[in-house]
Amino acid sequence: MKSEPDQFGIADLQRVRVEPWTGVRSYFARAHMRAMSVGDAVLFHHSNAKPPGVAGLARVVRTGVIDQTQFDPDSKYFDPKATRDAPIWDCVEVEYVETFPHFVEMDRIRGEPGLADMLLLRRGMRLSVQPVTEAEYEAIAALGHRAPADLPAPGVPAPRKPRKPAPRGKPATPTKAARAGKAPRAKPSKPAGRTSAGSSKAARRGVPGRSGRH
Repeated sequence: MKSEPDQFGIADLQRVRVEPWTGVRSYFARAHMRAMSVGDAVLFHHSNAKPPGVAGLARVVRTGVIDQTQFDPDSKYFDPKATRDAPIWDCVEVEYVETFPHFVEMDRIRGEPGLADMLLLRRGMRLSVQPVTEAEYEAIAALGHRAPADLPAPGVPAPRKPRKPAPRGKPATPTKAARAGKAPRAKPSKPAGRTSAGSSKAARRGVPGRSGRH
């Protein structure tokens, strides 16, 4: 059973506990409600939402309820053809059962192989009330209690991405003498009294030091 969450969502049903499913104006959806029995389980679907999907569970507690909105001229569901003596629209009352800990988005439903034949997934299927099999109901209820694969379980922090190792300096290029197998000639030492801190090539170029972030 579909409802727009900004009009009446699972939180609203939780607040009022029991609500008549008024506003259905499709003869096909009405036929599906007329086929319901007290105690039937309901998947509460949020439609026209971003993202759409199943938010929780309800159950049918009363059938054959006259939809009072058909008589109200101020209601967007008003039907001028309907009269008190000859009502056109009826519905069922549903009772709140549960809000899923994990909202079951349509993409998750599409990704379940066992739900491939579900009416909800058929192209052009826009009925606000439609039947589901017991197996489909159980599969979606299970999804509502299982975290999506890309989300951590409740209370478990998301794994941190490993840090990239700091780039190391390039190995020194061997001199021509070393490549030829010859010992390099020793450079003449500088006269005493002319050296100072930072005056060597290693100091001017910067020798990489050790770091505690290995």
